[in-house]
Amino acid sequence: MASQPAVLEYLATTKIGEKGQVTVPKQFREKLGLASGAPFAVLRLGDGLILMPQQEHFERLCARIGSALASAEITPKALLATLPEAREKIYAHHYGAGAHKPAISRTHAK
Repeated sequence: MASQPAVLEYLATTKIGEKGQVTVPKQFREKLGLASGAPFAVLRLGDGLILMPQQEHFERLCARIGSALASAEITPKALLATLPEAREKIYAHHYGAGAHKPAISRTHAK
């Protein structure tokens, strides 16, 4: 049985707690079979983070992403160039298209 291709989609917004903890919404924990203490890999992609449960899933995802990007001839630079538009869509989805956007500080960007 062939696995279905992964789909990238906006799922939810969460916050980092006082001790640096991130809450994964219940519906996603249940769907992915994640229990308290489940290990996660953290991947940095430009200004973003990807949280991937379990090292095996992470390695498989990295291979699939790399293969898909190479097949589509998408460079890291081209992929990162899509982030501003993606952020706009997420902001509009979460706050509404007409919402005031706070200024983004780039003083810490590298």
